[in-house]
Amino acid sequence: MKKKVLAALFAAVMACSLMAGCGSTSSAPAAAEEKTEEATEETQMEEAGAETTRNGAAATESASAETAPAEEEEVELQVFIAASLNNCMQEVAARYNEEHPNVKIVFNADSSGKLLTQIEEGYACDVFFSAAQKQMNTLEEDGLVVEGTRADVVNNQVVVIKRKDTESAVTDLETLGKASSIAMADGSVPVGRYTRTALMNLGILAEVEDASVYTTAEVSEALGGVEISEQGNVSQVLTAVAEGSCEVGTTYYSDTYGYEGQIEIIETVSYDLTGNVIYPVCQVVNDEATDAQKAAAADFVSFITSDTAKEIFASYYFDTDLQ
Repeated sequence: MKKKVLAALFAAVMACSLMAGCGSTSSAPAAAEEKTEEATEETQMEEAGAETTRNGAAATESASAETAPAEEEEVELQVFIAASLNNCMQEVAARYNEEHPNVKIVFNADSSGKLLTQIEEGYACDVFFSAAQKQMNTLEEDGLVVEGTRADVVNNQVVVIKRKDTESAVTDLETLGKASSIAMADGSVPVGRYTRTALMNLGILAEVEDASVYTTAEVSEALGGVEISEQGNVSQVLTAVAEGSCEVGTTYYSDTYGYEGQIEIIETVSYDLTGNVIYPVCQVVNDEATDAQKAAAADFVSFITSDTAKEIFASYYFDTDLQ
């Protein structure tokens, strides 16, 4: 009896041991499987994150490319200017190019009358800066001024000059006939017309509607037969006097800039005699110009009328107060 009880107890103990062993064996694979699944999820999340980062970087790069400013198109402007503007306009253009290096400005400097003729004959021109209203009025009548771009910029004055080391009996415009020789622009040049207008208002020349019709020979006769060397623009007048080719001459006050050590101003002629010497500017109708050229021309005209440009003009003896 005792042996039977011990055998039953031993069998029970063995059964429990087997059950415990089986439970332990089944839980280990489950735990491993859970760890494998967690690792797989982490890997998938990492890959998804990397893909999102790549997509984000690509999107940012694409957006930057779309918003980055495009380089401005290189353009060339043909700018026709009165000879008396040549020095100061070089500085105006240089200042403009500080902000617009893509715009190449090519100047054609001569008398306003000659420039007008060239434009009318079909020369490519984007901007016209005249020394007188007469030429600008004609250009506008021809339909060659871009609407809304014409503007008065500066005023100037006619002066009678002589070389510093030259003796002269001339004391003003009224005594011009006392000179041995005079450098004077022809009537188509604004300064030549203003000089003739002043002589007309002094009673030396007879009253006419347009003083520019007086020839150089007729002016010489009115001044008592004095020798007059006819010049094509104000710069040539200044050179003739500075070099000593002529005793005196009539030019603009602004043209004496830089020549203070060589020439002397005998008289600054009153506006009462010449009238205002207004310089207007405009954008010229140029059918051959590209849209970029037209936009640059309009912008350059605006710059010429700006306070920055006016400071430059004033430093070259122009009057910027047109009130």
